[in-house]
Order: sequence, then structure tokens, then C-alpha cells
Amino acid sequence: MTATTSADAPDAIIIGAGIAGMYQLIRLRELGMRVRVYEAGSDVGGTWYWNRYPGARFDSESWSYGYSFSAELLQEWNWPEHFAAQPDTLRYLNHVAAKFDLRRDMRFNSRVTAAQFDDASSRWTITLEDGAQDSATLLITALGPLSAYTLPNIPGRDDFVGPAFHTARWPREPVDLKGKRVGIIGTGATAIQTIQTIAKEVGHLTVFQRTPNWAAPLHNRAITAEEQAKIKASYPEIFERCRQTDTCFIHQSDPRKATEVSPEEREAFWERLYAEPGFGIWVGNFRDVLVDPAANALMTEWAAKKIRQRVKDPAVAEKLIPKNHGFGTRRLPLESGYFEVYNQPNVELVDINETPIERITPKGIRTTACEHEFDVLIYATGFDGVTGPYDRMDIRGPGGQSLKDAWVGTPRTLLGMMAEGFPNLLMVLGPHTARGNIPRNIEEIVDWATGLVRHMRVNGLKRVEPRAAAVEDWARHVEEAAAGLLFSQVNSWQTGVNRNVEGRDVRRTLGYYGGAVRYRHKVEAVAAAGYQEFAFR
Repeated sequence: MTATTSADAPDAIIIGAGIAGMYQLIRLRELGMRVRVYEAGSDVGGTWYWNRYPGARFDSESWSYGYSFSAELLQEWNWPEHFAAQPDTLRYLNHVAAKFDLRRDMRFNSRVTAAQFDDASSRWTITLEDGAQDSATLLITALGPLSAYTLPNIPGRDDFVGPAFHTARWPREPVDLKGKRVGIIGTGATAIQTIQTIAKEVGHLTVFQRTPNWAAPLHNRAITAEEQAKIKASYPEIFERCRQTDTCFIHQSDPRKATEVSPEEREAFWERLYAEPGFGIWVGNFRDVLVDPAANALMTEWAAKKIRQRVKDPAVAEKLIPKNHGFGTRRLPLESGYFEVYNQPNVELVDINETPIERITPKGIRTTACEHEFDVLIYATGFDGVTGPYDRMDIRGPGGQSLKDAWVGTPRTLLGMMAEGFPNLLMVLGPHTARGNIPRNIEEIVDWATGLVRHMRVNGLKRVEPRAAAVEDWARHVEEAAAGLLFSQVNSWQTGVNRNVEGRDVRRTLGYYGGAVRYRHKVEAVAAAGYQEFAFR
């Protein structure tokens, strides 16, 4: 069974109807192409469709997060808060989909399970979960780096008789937690948002923590009418500012070094950053904090002092202070009263390094110390980042070569946009692209990829793939860019480590960490020189 006939076959297939897939559809339409988008969910939104857990919101400033390509869209949309909650972000993406009539080219409830490239025709054929197929010359993956969620490898995981949810599959219907005994596994970014939100209403909350995380205050608030007007008048400056920073946030690192200023000046600077909204405390810090162990140690001790000040029980505070990684060497969660949650009498922290989880039981969770009984279980156990969404799809290139097998050691890409040995496959936010303020990264990647497609159409080219020598050069550059950063020495989803996924116990470089500006210059130079790093037919 096929989804289309040859008469209405698309020129391009996009997998995913989130921020990236929606924007890529808009850009390819401008080239006059027939495009079809396949989405596993029942509507647009991607990350913001699936992640409906309590407290979900982004930590980019709202007015730096939305699409920048349409002045009309920018002026007609009002963000209600400086850091928008999930329902507002999903409402925004629904507005965009309606404004640009995107749904007419989308197929929902359509999970792609496989994609096969035919060498003779230079076309991709995708297969859906129900067996239907479709084909196109170009296949574009807009899968999202954090979409392949993982459940914990704990015996008895299916034995619990009450409701149990992974945060990435929170029910669309309201979940009543009021007065309930709730257990949550995980203390990462998602867990922090969930914990600080549900602690206000549950009867009792037990948090099972393996690895504590550094976190800093978000300082969110509503946008006033005066601020709204100023934001709308300042969009060109806002987006230009994002273009000039290493992470595409409005924050840029301070030119000074933490090790070269006085202790008084250093602490005053940190106090100011800690009191300001957003990621300044992370990516707007002294320029040596994320690269120099001595500078990071100073920042780490200061951040630990903050936790001790906010958590009343010294023993609990020490459990919440990370000991295996320095401040900012993992992606920093931003919080709103998270540490104070542990001062509440209805919240208990269980360190599973001290009392490991033995199994999940019909009634709850049994550790080596005791059995905890719950009404509801929440798994905030994260994602198989970046390559995980690709591994869960059977993608095969010429000769049946499996992308999953090709990436067993480390991904092999050119500019993070094409995989070696897989023609006509374009990736948005694939391995080895710059990442930070995601929509800013998405727009630049999609615009570049659209330029490549335009080049092919103008010159009558039907097939493109990266040259092996160029892939090798890019791989070397990616590793060199990451080598000087302290994060590369730490286990996290950004370095490809996930204890819940078989084979994910070795660090890999999964992003481009030379900064967004440097990345932009690299990809723009390739386009300006006529895409010599690619082979065309």
C-alpha cells in the first residue's frame, strides 16, 4: 500500500511537524516544491505538543524564541510572560500553522518507522507504522534532539498498578494529583520543573535522585503592556543580538576572567547574574568559567553556597549539591523555587546512591532501605539525545547501509546537515550542528538547507551527498571545538551518555561547540564557494 500515486508524489518529505518541520515546509513552498510532512502526533508542536507535564516552559526569553522570518507575525503575537509556559507556546505554534495554512501539507498520527534510499532512482521511500508508504527525492528529518524519551531500566517497571507517566508523554487530559502520594524518578531539567510545580498540591512527594543538578533562578514574570510595545519595536535589534552571541541567546560571556578579578568583584558579579532572569549566570558568565578548571571550581563553590543558603536541612542540601560535575558543565536548568521545595514537610529526597532502587512493585518503589507506596509514579528519566530519534527509525542508504550501524561509534556528518553515505537526506538539528536558543539555530539551518536545495533545482541536480574528505575535515573540527570545554569531560545527554539505553556508556561529541557565530561562518563559506564539499549528480 502506498500513501500516494506518482502523479501527486511530493518533491520532498519532512518528518516532524515541530518548530523545525513547520519552518522547513514554509521555506520549501517558497521554492514552488510539493512537500509532505509526516507527524506522529495528532497536531503540530513537536516538543511542545508532547511535553505537557506540570510546569513545562522554556528558558529562552519568549521574545527571542519565536520565529523571526515574518514581521507581521512578530507584531500580531503577544507573549504573556518573559518565559512562556507550554500551553502558550503550543498556542503560538497552532497560530503559526493556521496563519500559513501549513496543515494542508501535513499527515498526522503518522509515525515513520523506516526510510529506504533507492540508488537507481535516487529517491527515498518512507514506511509508516501502518505499512503505508510514500516517496520523494528529498528526505528531511526534523526530529528534534530531545524526542526519543527513555524509561528507566528497573525491574518490575510494568508492575505498578496505579497511573504512571513519563513526562514526555503526559496525558492531554488533566491529571489530579491533589492530596496524592506521588513518586518521581529523576532530578534533571524536566524533573525540576515538575517537582517545583506539583509539590504545591500533592499530599506527599518522594523524589528519587541519582545525580543532582546545578540550577539557577529563572525570575519569570508577566510582560507588561509597556514592555510588549518596546519588544515589538526592538525585534530587529533582539534578533541581531542573538546572531552575535555564541549560543543565540541574548546573553554573551563577560570578557573578564574569574581568576583575574578580586574575590569581592567576582562575587558581586555572580550575585548580579543570579538575580537576573535567564541564562546570564550560565552563558553570560566570566569567559573562563566553562573552560578553566580553576575558574569553574570558584564558581562551583559559590553555587554550592547558594544551595546551602536556600535549603534548611544541611544534610539535604549536601545531597542536592552535585559532586561529579562543576557548575555549568551540563546544560543548566532554570528554576522557580526548586530548592525551597525540600524545606516542605510533604517532600522527601531519596538518594539512590545510598539506598538503590531494587524494583518497582505493584504498590510503588522498593529500595534497599524500604518500600515506598504511591498513588502515582512519574518518570522524569530524560531522552536518548540527538541520535536517539534516528536510531529508533530504520534508515537505510544505498546498498541497505543502516544509519544506526554507521553511527555506532560516532556520527559522521558534514556540517551536521548531511550524513556520510546517505544521499538526499537533510537533517535539521542533526549531530554536529550548533545548538543553544533552538529556534534561532533552526532558522539558520533551514535557511541554509533551503539554499542548497535551490542550488540543486536551478542547476538541474537530483542527487547530493557529502564528500568523504569533507566529512573527515568536519569531524576533526568538531572534536577540536569541543576539546577545550569542561562539559566534554562530563557524562550527559549532550555527550551521548544514557544509562537507560544499551551501548550509551561512552562519551561522544554530538553537537558543534565552537559557537553559533563560528558555525554560521563555516556554513556560509561553503555555500559562497559553490558547495564544493558536496558531490552532485
